[in-house]
Amino acid sequence: MFGLCNCKWEGAAAEDGRKPSVWDTLCHSRNIGNGDIACDGYHKYKEDVKMMVDTGLDAFRFSISWSRIIPNGRGSVNQKGLQFYKNLIQELISHGIEPHVTLYHYDHPQHLEDEYGGWVNNMMIKDFTAYADVCFREFGNYVKFWTTINEANVFTIGGYNDGDTPPGRCSLPGKNCLLGNSSTETYTVGHNLLLAHASASRLYKEKYKDKQGGSIGFGLYLMGFTPSTSSKDDAIATQRAKDFYFGWFLGPLIYGDYPDTMKRTVGSRLPVFLEEESERVKGSSDFIGINQYFAASVTNIKFKPSLPRNPDFYSDMGAYYAVAPWTMEAVLEYIKQSYNNPPVYILENGTPMTQQKDTHRVEYMHAYIGGVLKSIRNGSDTRGYFVWSFMDLFELIGRYDYGYGLYSVNFSDPRRKRSPRLSAHWYSDFLKGKTPFLDSQGIKELQSNFSPSS
Repeated sequence: MFGLCNCKWEGAAAEDGRKPSVWDTLCHSRNIGNGDIACDGYHKYKEDVKMMVDTGLDAFRFSISWSRIIPNGRGSVNQKGLQFYKNLIQELISHGIEPHVTLYHYDHPQHLEDEYGGWVNNMMIKDFTAYADVCFREFGNYVKFWTTINEANVFTIGGYNDGDTPPGRCSLPGKNCLLGNSSTETYTVGHNLLLAHASASRLYKEKYKDKQGGSIGFGLYLMGFTPSTSSKDDAIATQRAKDFYFGWFLGPLIYGDYPDTMKRTVGSRLPVFLEEESERVKGSSDFIGINQYFAASVTNIKFKPSLPRNPDFYSDMGAYYAVAPWTMEAVLEYIKQSYNNPPVYILENGTPMTQQKDTHRVEYMHAYIGGVLKSIRNGSDTRGYFVWSFMDLFELIGRYDYGYGLYSVNFSDPRRKRSPRLSAHWYSDFLKGKTPFLDSQGIKELQSNFSPSS
């Protein structure tokens, strides 16, 4: 399964019954741009699907807006919202493109945030499961790949530790947060996300899987961590970073509990799974979705006990990481070795460039796809790869300044004109077997491993 993804693409923020999400509220309250129109995919989806066909895609990943389906988060279902996604899915299916759907991309209805605090309250588990139920029921006969939560670790850190992303909660000094507690909410929210995923997964498997035949997974943002020096301290800090970034969610999903490193460090601030909760979370993902962009060089940090501080995720982790370009081979190998080699879909991989002749992006994709092939040859159960992103869009960080798209979008043009970059032509040639990239055997291996039946 080779594809492209666009999860902040549709716009139409206040059309046909949709109400604000926490994403809308944060953007407007902080005056940092917004996705009210974005790429206008809500009105241009047929044109965009034709571009996908021309590119040669066999899969497309997108997210469903909870606020469009159930505007208040619970209660009445918006029929116009349902119809939009039914139309989009049918357009994809009719052109031979597999829809890969994410249920939650940082954007729960603002009504739930106002009513009880959103994910800091375990009431969200029930409401999220009810929302997922509507999606499974209405779309599941055509959607075979579901991701419940997109990059849960980064959503939690950004939204509740740093306060930079929706819903913008934190207690760190110098941040523009009105509410929040960075010491505790980060872990509370992560815990509730896992329980909500497990609840939705259980519902799907009990009520829909036999008839619909789909699979359900969980998404994480993962970096390839390496020690910055050969010192023992940096080696230990690197493993600790892996436990906090990988193990925080993969530990419960694969083994039923958090890593011992986190338990020791975070202590009573880290929620504890009841026995029945642990059993439900363990094994609840048919696959792990990975968003992977770069590596990180890790340096140990020693805090002086005499200095008063309010702990947060980074001080708990006790490591500093500097970003460095790299491949994803180490990430896939670590998951294979440490977490029983689960099925993996790479849901996002890309690099920002605004130039139309984006030669560096072509080189980047060449290297990363080659790395995926090496990982598969080494036994990784990687089954799909999605480039981020199909076209430029409203980015979580960088807003409209970062161009991740293989197609550029002119956001000054009311028609939102799309134009293919060099990378779009390269990726299309690769998918159609017209590029000298990889040998014929390598392409056959990828196609075999990425077939929908795998």
